[in-house]
Amino acid sequence: MRHAAPRCLDAGEAALVVEFGDSVDPSINADVLALDAALRASPLGGLVETVPTYRSLMIHYDPLTLARATLVAHVEALETSVAENRSAVRWIIPCCYDPPHGEDIAAAAEALSLSPERVVALHSGADYRAYMYGFAPGWCYLGGLPTALALPRRAAPRGPTPRGAVLIGGGLSLIGADPMPTGWYVLGRTPERLFAPGRDPSFFVEVGDALRFEPIDAATFRALEERSARGERIARRETAS
Repeated sequence: MRHAAPRCLDAGEAALVVEFGDSVDPSINADVLALDAALRASPLGGLVETVPTYRSLMIHYDPLTLARATLVAHVEALETSVAENRSAVRWIIPCCYDPPHGEDIAAAAEALSLSPERVVALHSGADYRAYMYGFAPGWCYLGGLPTALALPRRAAPRGPTPRGAVLIGGGLSLIGADPMPTGWYVLGRTPERLFAPGRDPSFFVEVGDALRFEPIDAATFRALEERSARGERIARRETAS
């Protein structure tokens, strides 16, 4: 639900969180990104970094240079509609759902009372929005998961997921970067690397972009993985309708 007005909350002595709502909602996230863009367009001395999330923007600042009251007044005075001028972008992300890459599809299908084929069809047929990066470098959190795939996360984390894992859990989908333990279900893997420190830009999918997953077989995965390892971007970029 959207707040009647954005709320400015302290996160320690050197960060301010501007909350727009309390749910995963495209319009709330658009407001977050609009404020982020407006702050970049109207720089303020002492502002260190901004971190957008589903429903809020964290603003890191130097309190010895920038007073909290000045920052709050600046935020409240900004015109935040500028972000909506950015062209809508959709990325087509290749994903292999076949074993061993889709290692949790059988377990997820059983928990959801669906066939594995139906799980793949639902997941690959949905339109997603990149809401935020978090938890670990390069982990991209996606909204738009079909309600039929809304599966709670596991009660306890499992061992490290593989690089490029495509996961679901808690009503969301996710593309992992480097291996990390998680309680989410691994439906597949993408050979694409959303985060590559040596590439410019390191992140090519921006928060607010749209995504779709394109099923590929294991042989195609291996071929694309080799290209990705050489630094090639293999996701296709389209103009979203």
